[in-house]
Amino acid sequence: MPDSKKKALIVVDVQNDFCPGGSLAVAQGDEVVAPLNKLMKDFLDRGEPVYKTRDWHPAKTKHFQVYGGTWPVHCVQDTTGAEFHADLLDDPRITTISKGIDESADGYSGFDGTNLGKLLRAKGVKEVWVGGLATDYCVKQTVLDAVREGFEAKALADAMRPVNVKPDDGAKAVEEMRQAGAEIVGDEAKAAGH
Repeated sequence: MPDSKKKALIVVDVQNDFCPGGSLAVAQGDEVVAPLNKLMKDFLDRGEPVYKTRDWHPAKTKHFQVYGGTWPVHCVQDTTGAEFHADLLDDPRITTISKGIDESADGYSGFDGTNLGKLLRAKGVKEVWVGGLATDYCVKQTVLDAVREGFEAKALADAMRPVNVKPDDGAKAVEEMRQAGAEIVGDEAKAAGH
């Protein structure tokens, strides 16, 4: 019997600032584009919803080092760095979710301060597939929140890459997602950055 569970694809933060040459570049970050494009096309061809999340920070935010935060300035609203990677599939059927706008939230997760959970439930989605950038921050938090919100989650190892501030952050993130109940699909070495 075919799997009739309603699925959605969540493509996390494949933005210029997180790709090679960007202000907060993830090593080989652009390698996620091809597998994600294939998945987006497959999901859209089947009439299943696709969401692209993006960091959409105000110019002055406590997320940035210059204002007491952790990170260099990145993904500022309406800048080239905040744009999706040029080769990432664009389609009017894809819904964009902006995050990182709210000062009171970290905004790592696609669910943090957004209506993503509500949109998924309104479409009857039971299972989410998640890939993008970066394994050890926004992808991990999106997967963990999906599980917390009651969705089955598949983390797409071939379609994510880590920041690896510490060399094993990506591997730890993969294990944390697995421990939370997510299924890790594909080559875990890629997801961990090895």
